[in-house]
Amino acid sequence: MKQIVAVLDDEPDILDLVALHLSRAGYEVRPFERASALLDDLRTGLPDLLVLDLMLPDLDGMQVCRLLRSDPRTAALPVIMLTAMTAERDRISGLDGGADDYVTKPFSPRELVARVKAILRRSAGQEGDGRDLVLGRLVLHPGSYGVEVDGKPVHLTPTEFRILLALAGSPGRVFTRGRILDLLWEGEKFVFERTVDVHIRRIREGLGPAAAMVRSVRGVGYRLVVEP
Repeated sequence: MKQIVAVLDDEPDILDLVALHLSRAGYEVRPFERASALLDDLRTGLPDLLVLDLMLPDLDGMQVCRLLRSDPRTAALPVIMLTAMTAERDRISGLDGGADDYVTKPFSPRELVARVKAILRRSAGQEGDGRDLVLGRLVLHPGSYGVEVDGKPVHLTPTEFRILLALAGSPGRVFTRGRILDLLWEGEKFVFERTVDVHIRRIREGLGPAAAMVRSVRGVGYRLVVEP
């Protein structure tokens, strides 16, 4: 069965270009020009990934992303933002808004397809044997991308979950930013190290009282420490 990629962009030419290349790569594409149409469609079924433009006529793409992240049903839907805003602060803002990745216009269709493949490959490969990982007050459910702190659910994006899962898989071990990038993006050169810092900050915000378990190692990277 083909994996489904929803694409929301109000520019028909961009929408057609993205749909063409994703279809050639073997994906089923669901194109939308309005956020309202996408949100209505999501009520009947979820795609495997969403490519989301930020500048939309009816609802800002950042608002769409926040709506998805606030709903437990769509909180784990991988999102790639597609936008003409190219400054690093805009990239960071997009990641802060809950995106898993960020592609700027003008873009290479091959690069976009590569990023879609990378995220979907990680989504398929991170579940492992599905067994829960219990680390003190922190519990990870790889099979459902669920996280609990003190028995209460925590909502993380798929990328944030995978970073936390990597750290939790080897408690106490220091992961450099480069190592985290290699684990998640498999050496792709289009991802910058600042991305890791943004995701780590969001993970800590999500973990709340357990935020201190994710610790910085100055000048090196991050590690997860299990509290006694």
